[in-house]
Amino acid sequence: MAAYPQDPGAPDASYLSFWHERHLCTLTTSRPDGSPHVVPVGVTYDPGARLARVIALKGSTKVGNVLAAGTGGARVAVCQVDGGRWATLEGRAYVRGEPERVAEAERRYAGRYGRTPSPNPARVVIEIELTRAMGRG
Repeated sequence: MAAYPQDPGAPDASYLSFWHERHLCTLTTSRPDGSPHVVPVGVTYDPGARLARVIALKGSTKVGNVLAAGTGGARVAVCQVDGGRWATLEGRAYVRGEPERVAEAERRYAGRYGRTPSPNPARVVIEIELTRAMGRG
């Protein structure tokens, strides 16, 4: 079977370009019973920091699943697909509520998706410390 690994900190140009395009993504977390929870999300990718970011509401299931994993973080994956192009980022996710982190995630989201999220005091950011990247941009 063919593998398409990427360096999450230094992906090739076509892979990185694909992550700059506007695409809806999925986030996969594990429920407490171990089953997958897959939801549509907006994702931003910051290879220099080896981070992917997902803005979310603190009461959402995805946030609850990440928090349930404890201080070691939750193993998660984000993915996007467009025809034969696809990209997956994997890593450990942590929920961050510090205003500067949330603001950075909102800024990046606005840059990728072309709209600034409405202010929401219940917003947090799921930061994914990337350990693996794969796909074909």
